[in-house]
Amino acid sequence: MSDQLRAILRNHMKEKLARDEVVASMTVRFARSIEIAQIAKTAGFDTLYVDMEHNTLSVDATCQICIAAQQIGITPLVRVPANTPDYICRVLDGGAMGVITPHVRSTAEAREMVQLVKFPPLGGRSAGGALSQYQYRSFPITETNAAMNDATSLVLMLETVAALENVEEIIAIDGVDMMMIGSNDLCGEMGISGQYDHPKLEAAFQRAIAAARKVGKHIGVGGLAARNDLVTKFVQMGARYVSTGTDMSFLMSACVQKAKFVRDIKV
Repeated sequence: MSDQLRAILRNHMKEKLARDEVVASMTVRFARSIEIAQIAKTAGFDTLYVDMEHNTLSVDATCQICIAAQQIGITPLVRVPANTPDYICRVLDGGAMGVITPHVRSTAEAREMVQLVKFPPLGGRSAGGALSQYQYRSFPITETNAAMNDATSLVLMLETVAALENVEEIIAIDGVDMMMIGSNDLCGEMGISGQYDHPKLEAAFQRAIAAARKVGKHIGVGGLAARNDLVTKFVQMGARYVSTGTDMSFLMSACVQKAKFVRDIKV
């Protein structure tokens, strides 16, 4: 791989994870324009992910945000609404440095995601020409395929009991970079909706973290933005990626505080 390609094609999130550092992530659901990337950078986030699963953002708006994030060193991911080529391949070609795939339950489904996300020989991703990730420059395809595979993150959501039962096999698959526990959906599947202090959720994190550590990979914390105590616990247990909350929740929190401040002024 050329030094030039290596220099311009970087996944800063992956680099931090390789150093066993904790990654702070912001979820984009509200913003529709590229300013959100600079806000994330200024605030101190390492990465953002555009959550297409739970909003109405278009592929075009999503990819514009991703390209803006790339240029300033914020790793852009996209949580796709369906694990299909028409979403995964388009957002990757459009600027995402990785995808978060929901509701993966088995090793067979995980391998299908590797095929869509990684280029040959690791996967079967289709070549789409020069990409923004390497600044639309021209490099030999053998170099770009290998470099993009290294730089592109495949994050599987662990949000079902089936995925938890298969976590050791899923996380070990070559091409799977990380799994993120979706605490809300996983608790729902385990029959403990909203009970984030339940021993079953802690046991799930323990099992997943142990499985990931065994193969040199990582587990992310999702769905616990309002529970700093649990986030701290699971990071101290070994989780290394934290989904801190959405742009909408951050805006609402600041708005509530300011409105309350004015209402509470004594006159």
